Formats: sequence, structure tokens, C-alpha cells
Amino acid sequence: MNTTHALGHFLRTLPHSAAATFLALFPIVDPFGGIPIFFSMTSSWTPADRRGTAVKTGLWVFAILVVFLFFGRFVLLFFGISLPVLKIAGGLIVANTAWGMVTSHARITPEERIEAGEKEDISLTPLAMPLLSGPGAIGVVMALAANVDHAASYIGMVIGIAAIAVSVTLFLALGGPLVRRLGPNTVGAINKIFGFLILAIAVQLVWDGVADFHT
Repeated sequence: MNTTHALGHFLRTLPHSAAATFLALFPIVDPFGGIPIFFSMTSSWTPADRRGTAVKTGLWVFAILVVFLFFGRFVLLFFGISLPVLKIAGGLIVANTAWGMVTSHARITPEERIEAGEKEDISLTPLAMPLLSGPGAIGVVMALAANVDHAASYIGMVIGIAAIAVSVTLFLALGGPLVRRLGPNTVGAINKIFGFLILAIAVQLVWDGVADFHT
């Protein structure tokens, strides 16, 4: 493959993998759904402290997902987990997250919320993990990475994850007035829509995993 063809392949693959990663992760990470939880945990904080925590949360989301993007394959090899099994397990975890959103169950446990109220820095836990870049998002990243064997695709996935991290930062830092204007009923309805989309992704993951066993 000459330099011109290689560059053309790079440009075609990178945008595609970046867009696919962003679209696959956005409904699962659901930065919009994290806004009410974020503002309830930081109700007594100054706007500057909220913005700082939003930035750190976005950085943690990026770091967590990129680590599993590059090293998740070694985890699978170490534990002897096949890709079809990962897809099915990830699909079940994502389905559990989606069901909680559809039925309006909390995305973090009461114990995690209580612990967060006693912490000065909530950017890593419980915001980045498990609220935003939790097991569902990690499972999707690992499943996507397992099918990647080209540098351009990896770079595109990193760009897609970076876009997710920027979205998390912006939603958490600027989303408070929007959520107050929409009201709890509208926010709940939007979360249910996201939950339905996530449930569809979960079913697709499980279906792909089962189909892989027969190929």
C-alpha cells in the first residue's frame, strides 16, 4: 500500500471509528442524566468548585475508558474470557443500567450517595465511576476494541472517548440551568428515552455474542 492509499485509509477509518465510539458510548455514559445527581451532590458548592469538579470528572472518564480501550484485551486474555462471552456479559450489564433508567431507579446506590456527601473530591467516585464510565461503558469499549487491529481505528476511538469526556465536562458544568428549566418530569422522560436506546444496544450486544458462538 503506497503512502497516498495509506493516508486515504487513515482518513476514512479514523472519522468512522471516532463517530462510532461516540455514538455507542453517549447514551450509556448519559452525561445529561448525570446533571441532577451532580448538582444535588454539590448544592452547597461555589460555581468555581462545580466547574473544577466537572473538569476533573471528564478527565477521569477519559482516563478510565482509554485504559480499558488499550489494556482490556490483556485482561480478557489473562482471565481466558472470549469475545462472545464479553459481549453477552457486557450486554447484560448495559441492560441492567437501561432498565434502571426506564424504571427511574437510581444510578448510584444510597450508600455511594452518602459516602459522596462526606468526600471533598467526588470526581472519581462516584461520578466517573460508577455513575458515568461504569461497567456498561467499559464493557462496550472493550467489545469495540476487540475488533480493532489498525492504528487509525485506535486513534479514532481515543478521539471518540475524548469527545465523550468533553461532553461530560460541559453537561456537568453548564447543565444546571437547563435541568431547572426543563423540570424533573421532562428530565425523567429524556432519561427514559436514553434508557430505551441503551436497552436496544444491550440486546444487540447479547445477540452478537450469541451469534459469534455459531460462527
